[in-house]
Amino acid sequence: MKDQLNSGSLKIIPLGGLEQIGMNITAIEYGDSIVVIDCGLAFPEDDMLGIDFVIPDVTYLVENYSKVKGFSITHGHEDHIGAIPYVFKKLNVPIYTTKLTMTLIEKKLEEHDLLNSVKRRVVKYGQSINLGDFRIEFIKTNHSIQDAAAIAVYSPAGIIVHTGDFKVDYTPVFGDAIDLQRFAEIGKKGVLALLCDSTNADRPGFTMSEKTVGAAFERIFYEHKNQRLIIATFASNVDRVQQIINTAAKNGRKVCLEGRSMVNVIGTAVELGYIDDSGHTLIELEDLYNYPPEKVVLVTTGSQGESMAALSRMAANIHKRVKIMPGDVIVFSSHPIPGNEKAVSNVINELSDIGAEVIIEDTHVSGHACQEDIKLVYTLVKPKYAIPVHGERRHLMAQAQIAESLGIPKENILLLHTGDVLELTEDSARTIGKVQTGGILVDGLGVGDVGNIVIRDRQRLADDGIIIVVMTLERGSNALLAGPDIVSRGFVYVRESEDLMEEANRVVYDATQNCLDRSISDWSKIKGDVRDALSDFVWQRTQRRPMILPIIMEA
Repeated sequence: MKDQLNSGSLKIIPLGGLEQIGMNITAIEYGDSIVVIDCGLAFPEDDMLGIDFVIPDVTYLVENYSKVKGFSITHGHEDHIGAIPYVFKKLNVPIYTTKLTMTLIEKKLEEHDLLNSVKRRVVKYGQSINLGDFRIEFIKTNHSIQDAAAIAVYSPAGIIVHTGDFKVDYTPVFGDAIDLQRFAEIGKKGVLALLCDSTNADRPGFTMSEKTVGAAFERIFYEHKNQRLIIATFASNVDRVQQIINTAAKNGRKVCLEGRSMVNVIGTAVELGYIDDSGHTLIELEDLYNYPPEKVVLVTTGSQGESMAALSRMAANIHKRVKIMPGDVIVFSSHPIPGNEKAVSNVINELSDIGAEVIIEDTHVSGHACQEDIKLVYTLVKPKYAIPVHGERRHLMAQAQIAESLGIPKENILLLHTGDVLELTEDSARTIGKVQTGGILVDGLGVGDVGNIVIRDRQRLADDGIIIVVMTLERGSNALLAGPDIVSRGFVYVRESEDLMEEANRVVYDATQNCLDRSISDWSKIKGDVRDALSDFVWQRTQRRPMILPIIMEA
């Protein structure tokens, strides 16, 4: 593939983050230089049984290792940094990003013993870095985590602006508002292409400021003065936690953090000065019961109903140190991510059964730009080409409609697929090829060792169970010495299906004996006949197709 591409052109190659939420990674190439923006993971689909998460296939980058000058990271969410420790076992190039984002990346590298081997450089907004044929600049934006940045990529062929995940927040809880002036200044220079966040492109209006959530917290604290508050939110939403701390301090409450990611991210933010706890409102979990229930607030992970998150374990009464009590007030300070609605509903039901009061409204605003925010950025940047990124197909198409409504010619609005190689010049934009992409499944310590066949087996086991047939044949004569015995799991409850299992045993015995009578000595042939006979019988009797695993032992 790499030999087919003209070396003197500017190419944009999305290696992930299109047609899905998550796994964001984009390569920008010119001549002998490649810069990569973001390196995220995706969370598994419902049918990816047992999979922890999915990372992008970076074969193209490995094949062109000598060209890769560095990774520029827009912000510290998992869908933008989560794959770094896995990718950097194959690619050891410098990482450039802002302060908080780098600290979160360093914690991941440390867990994978990569901290000392990976070069890292913290950059400030407005600072430029020369990487081969490129110069990159970080631009201040707002998002649901601190230190988010857009990235301007200056190349000999023109300027590319990548927004990262962003919103326009004129009144952020911490730090400055998005640097719209810099977007306008770059727009005046002439921008060849804008790669813009599409996550909320189908939502009209402006995205609300994070500060609006503070008013909702004020009301909840006032209305529940005599009850313990437990607030579930995303661990990465530092501003949300800051507002909880501020409101708790006003109301004479202490704040306790629970959940591994919550403790890690917020602890890091406190260390770096991104959270103000000058009133010493934060306490350790061990001190939670040193205060009356109405004087504490527990901030926890689990707002998406994750089975092993802290709130889910509390709801199921299996958390080691926190027990939900009747009268507790549980606040879900997030909207369910598509696909998580059922899990969230289950947790809410469990909490309600205990006697807790659940609040799920008015305590969340999005970190992504809605339609009017997107229009504002397009108007300031004035790109020749619009390239929607970060979202499912419907989100990308919604942003394409926004771009067209702003006067960008339809032929200059480019809806790409993951792996497309887009060649850009001042006069043309065309897809000239496709590179290898896809998702690599991570299961425990295994990376890429679980593929479609294993997933299909897991789905089959989950759907219909397994039947194991065990028999012993005599060495040499192949006479049946023991069995066949049948063991099943996940198929039927054996004690209530004795007649069915006895018939199945006779079917297996007849199939085995038929092979032995015909002097068949090939064990694979015997296993195949047994499997076929038992499969046909089970289907006729139950309309199910469990996995059938014959085992022959020799004696």
